Amino acid sequence: MQLGEIIANFFAALLLLCILSVVFLLAGKPLWPDEGQARMVILLPADAFTTAAIKAPTHLHLPDNIDTRIVQPRPERD
Repeated sequence: MQLGEIIANFFAALLLLCILSVVFLLAGKPLWPDEGQARMVILLPADAFTTAAIKAPTHLHLPDNIDTRIVQPRPERD
């Protein structure tokens, strides 16, 4: 091969590459589309009645006296 043919083949390949890149640029679609598309989520405000805080005591109010006649024994394990 002569030097002129090598240069001509290089410019021909470069021209082909430019034409292909312009075709893909004008098509406007990527070769590998992005699969991770974001979806819009609308969060509604919380219902005030179901999420309202109540003033509960910090500890349970246990009775002072326990009637031992109504207490049932713990069942035995088999």
